Amino acid sequence: MLSGAHILPSGETEFRVWAPRARHIALRINGETHALEPSDHGHYSLRLPAHLTGADYLFLLDGERERPDPASRFQPFGVHGPSRVVDPAAFAWSDQAWSGLPQRDYVAYEMHTGTFTPEGTFDAAIARLPYLRELGVTALEIMPVAEFPGARNWGYDGVSLFAPHGAYGGPGGLKRLVNACHRAGLAVILDVVYNHLGPEGNYLNEFGPYFTSRYQTPWGPALNFDGEDSDPVRRFFLDNALYWLTEFHFDALRLDAVHGIFDFSARHLLAEMVDEVDAEAARQKRPLYLIAESDLNDTRIVDDRARGGHAVHAQWMDDFHHSVNTALLGRGHGYLEDFGALGDLAKALSEGFVYDGRYSQHRRRRFGNSSAHLPGERFMVCTQNHDQVANAGRGRRLGETAGLEREKLAACLLVAAPCLPMLFQGQEYGETAPFHYFVSHGDAALVEAVREGRRREFAAFVSAEEFADPQSEATFLASKLDWAKLDQEPHAALLRLYQCLFAIRRERESLSNCRKDLTRVEFDEQARWLIMQRASQSGERTMLVANFSAQTVEVPFDPAGRRWTLLLWTGDPRFAGTAAAAPAQPPFTLGPWAAALFAADEPAS
Repeated sequence: MLSGAHILPSGETEFRVWAPRARHIALRINGETHALEPSDHGHYSLRLPAHLTGADYLFLLDGERERPDPASRFQPFGVHGPSRVVDPAAFAWSDQAWSGLPQRDYVAYEMHTGTFTPEGTFDAAIARLPYLRELGVTALEIMPVAEFPGARNWGYDGVSLFAPHGAYGGPGGLKRLVNACHRAGLAVILDVVYNHLGPEGNYLNEFGPYFTSRYQTPWGPALNFDGEDSDPVRRFFLDNALYWLTEFHFDALRLDAVHGIFDFSARHLLAEMVDEVDAEAARQKRPLYLIAESDLNDTRIVDDRARGGHAVHAQWMDDFHHSVNTALLGRGHGYLEDFGALGDLAKALSEGFVYDGRYSQHRRRRFGNSSAHLPGERFMVCTQNHDQVANAGRGRRLGETAGLEREKLAACLLVAAPCLPMLFQGQEYGETAPFHYFVSHGDAALVEAVREGRRREFAAFVSAEEFADPQSEATFLASKLDWAKLDQEPHAALLRLYQCLFAIRRERESLSNCRKDLTRVEFDEQARWLIMQRASQSGERTMLVANFSAQTVEVPFDPAGRRWTLLLWTGDPRFAGTAAAAPAQPPFTLGPWAAALFAADEPAS
């Protein structure tokens, strides 16, 4: 059974914990102390003859240290305070008719709960769900919510991995949000972190060998997934994944930085997690997915078992982001120095990984393997996300760094790509508020270490003058969305463009089928134009024509007997365009940084 506190059908409450490093464990609850009974391999348990929902409790280790439950479902007083007993059966779900979405239908929207609304809560986000549906989004992706120190954080410093953050609304608020999403026809993805825990309030190692010094991550010692006593550690994280998919009805999990998961056992943790999630999907009779973030450009993450892969259902593909942004802005700093040619973008669109074994100047070695054989639905792509805006973009969004015309061109590329598109909150209307990295740690020495670490890690992107203090509340408040922009131009025009693009994507199978094998890309590196043709098995064709220069260009094109009809172009006054005339038949004339979508009739017989 899952660790933590459980209300049993008998009305009793059972407490379970794995703590092989403790000589004895006691429970402190309602002013009383009760010893837990030891069992095999360092497990302890206790059953009390009372329904204790709402009671606060702590574990007492060796009669000396009071600690929250490692599997706490709620930490109402923060990471250092007592845990609270939660009865999952107390919430009345109304999403019984929800049957999930096919993977290829995912159009994701990445949301940070604390900055998405003025209130910064799960309940406040519910009011924006109709807006997301109208936009064309089909899946809400929520940045990590596991209890972290203080009230403001990206969520990757979580330490109570089963406890939705109290300041956001706790477990009740999160369930209400997921329930409302399903009623609105939206799938829900939760970002989870299985490569490290945050530095403050992390008490796991006092209970057992959750960490190992055999491997090091950017955040310190790695989690112990393949060493001595690693079975219960693996079980803890496998249970956590299933917990969100069952108790909270999530449809998918985004696995943060799986390159920080070190596991050399015969059955990798990711493969085991996929097997258990697939089995749970069969039990629930609805699709459930795992979506990995990986910095490896290694198809083994998502390849089928027959090809030696872990069979994770999809992964983020950074090469698309890097190719689009450098095509618009020029070769950048840090890892962006490896990109900048239109050929890189063409490869990202038609194959996937740009670095598929070729030499990387930034890494100073050959990097990656080919993903050309994988279907597009195995890749989630974006032109903005929390990391890229805050780190590589110095907190500035694409519209601020590139301007409106290039931002519109990026929108067309994102929606027309043969992959799963993802927006970052506010990009659909050109939000100008920055998105910075922020924390609210309580340890002064830790705060200074975070400041220095951020300065050092992103020195290639951020100067000392531009550095936003992550501990400052002003940094957090500046990152909140300004919803008043929806009624202002040119923000409303950009929103209309995204709405139209997603509507066309829904209507045309050739844009939504994620078929890389039915995608053909042509480009001219010198003239700076690119053509992408998408097709369906039925013969339907859609084409994107784009100009990646500050000059008007004429794009040569052989229509092959077909007549191409304009569906949308970024120069349209509806989208704050100023072009004198729309592109008609080939050769296509496109203004600076312009893009146009066309549909084809069948060729004349």
